[in-house]
Amino acid sequence: QVQLVESGGGLVQAGASLRLSCAASGFTFSNYDMGWFRQAPGKEREFVGLIRWSGRSVSYGDSVRGRFGISRDNAKNMMWLQMNSLKPEDTAVYYCARLEGGRPVGSWGQGTQVTVSS
Repeated sequence: QVQLVESGGGLVQAGASLRLSCAASGFTFSNYDMGWFRQAPGKEREFVGLIRWSGRSVSYGDSVRGRFGISRDNAKNMMWLQMNSLKPEDTAVYYCARLEGGRPVGSWGQGTQVTVSS
């Protein structure tokens, strides 16, 4: 079955960097656009960014553009989210997702908690 496992979160100070990983299995990873989303307490899930199946095109949400970067390795069925210049408002649970038509499909994984202290 489709499985997405996020890892790499933690507690950091403002201005620090973190790199999140997403390990995919159960589907042909190289066929799918992939995305990162996040959800802060009491807020709706928010789009962070996406990467096309080829890895040649990425796009980001307004709140992270210029600070975050997404990459993937189709041979390893892996995707990463490099987060730089972290801010307290980046505090959230981060999720990766398989996309169809630009929308996440399937069940969400457990996510990985990112906490940024001021």
